[in-house]
Order: sequence, then structure tokens, then C-alpha cells
Amino acid sequence: MAYRRTPAVQARLDAQRAAVLQAAVALLAERGYAGCSVAAVAERAGIATGSMYRHFAGKSDLAVELFRTVVGREVAAVTAAVERESTPQRRVAAVVETFAARALKAPRRAYALLAEPADPVVDAERLVFRRAFRDLIAAQIADAVESGELPHQDAELTAAALVGAIGEALVGPLAAGGDPGDTIPALTAFALRALGTPEAAPPPRTTR
Repeated sequence: MAYRRTPAVQARLDAQRAAVLQAAVALLAERGYAGCSVAAVAERAGIATGSMYRHFAGKSDLAVELFRTVVGREVAAVTAAVERESTPQRRVAAVVETFAARALKAPRRAYALLAEPADPVVDAERLVFRRAFRDLIAAQIADAVESGELPHQDAELTAAALVGAIGEALVGPLAAGGDPGDTIPALTAFALRALGTPEAAPPPRTTR
């Protein structure tokens, strides 16, 4: 008869897996992907290295799950910021402001997400990450075009270009470990100009 885990055993394994991911997230913020070896994560989580393989096949498998966990949080935060705004232009500005602000507050983690050399499986996940933000921005651009707030354009293409440009512009400050002070306003103004709006700064925030 095949062994079947009891609910209690499964609960312990689930708790251990959650602890492992929490440890990996903390190490990513401190040391980047290079510091997230299986042994290092196991030590931070307080378990034996061999126990890691109950949850992950190896470092690549762990890195993918780590990437998805952290990116999921970033996408959720940006989506929440977008939903608080009342106009498409402000929503695009909210994507830029929120993404850049969160990145610059945790530069080591953000650099790991955007640019640090990593396994090919992580590079594949980065494409999914970029597409998620592209689609979020594209939806706001399409709404603004339909309402006449922006000139006609390929919303998906413009959004992809913005995601690429913003990510590239952040790499320097992230690698340097901080925000020179004007990065977020400059990126927001750039994004709105790229969309075809004449304002050099985002429209005023709505009262909440």
C-alpha cells in the first residue's frame, strides 16, 4: 500500500515550506540570487540542507518559486495602487510611481528581480514579470485612447516600451544602492510624455 501523508504531516511540511520561502525572500533582499544557495536558505530557515529537497528539486526550482513569490507581491501592490486612481493617466502614473518606489526602497531585491545574472529559468520568469506589468499599463492606455485622453496608439507596444525603459532606467540607481532623489518624478514625467500627454508631470491625484 502506498504511503499517504496524514493531515498533521502535511501541515508540518506546508509550514516548513513557507518558512523556507520566507528565509529565501529575506536572503534575496540582503544578498541577491547569488546568496540564495540551497545551503544558505536552509541555514536561515533553521532546517537541514537535505530537508530542502522535500520541497524543491534544487536551486533552480527554489529560485523560480522565490521569484514568483516576490513578483506576486509586487504585482499585487501595483494593482492596488492602480485601483485607487480614477483616471487612466493617473493609473499609468501609479504603476510607475509604485513600482519605482518599492524598487528603490529595496534596491538589492529589486536588482535581483530585474537584472542580476541568474539561472535561465529565472530569465524566463522575468519575461512573465514584464508581461504582467505590460498588460496592466496597456489596459490603462487603451482606456485613455478610447476616452480621447491620449492619441491613438498600439497600447500593448507602448506599454512594453515603457516597461523596458523604466526597468533599464532603474538598474543604475539600484546597482548604486539608492535613489538620487529625482528618479521617480523623472520616470513618471517620461512615461506620460511617451504616452502623448503634454504634461511634464502627472495630473493631480484625486481626493480619496
